[in-house]
Amino acid sequence: MTDPATPVELTLRKDRDLCIRWSDGREDVYTIPYLRQNCPCAGCREERDQQAQNKTRLRVLGGNQASPLVLTGAQKVGNYAIRLIWSDGHDTGIYSFEYLRQIAPGPAASPGEIT
Repeated sequence: MTDPATPVELTLRKDRDLCIRWSDGREDVYTIPYLRQNCPCAGCREERDQQAQNKTRLRVLGGNQASPLVLTGAQKVGNYAIRLIWSDGHDTGIYSFEYLRQIAPGPAASPGEIT
C-alpha cells in the first residue's frame, strides 16, 4: 500500500480559488464556488442529498447568501484537513486532504497554458 499524497503547498486566493500542490507532483485548483458546492459539513451534505432526491437544483438563497461568496479565512486542522471560513458566516466544513484529493476537479494549467 502506498502513502496517500499530501499537500506540500496550499495557495488560497480568497475571492478566486485554492491551489494545492501534492507530494506526488500533481496540482489541483478548486474554485470558490466549487469548494462551497462540495462542502463536506453535515448540513451541506444533507441539502445535496435532498436536492438529488428531488432531482432539483432550484435553491432559494437567504439574504446572507445573495452576494458572491468569498473565503474570509482558513485554518489548518491537524495534519489532515483545512477548515474554510466563508463570507456568509459558514465555517463548519472541514475539508480533509483525502476528500480534497477525491473531489479534485482536474489538474491546474501549466504556466502559459490557456484554460
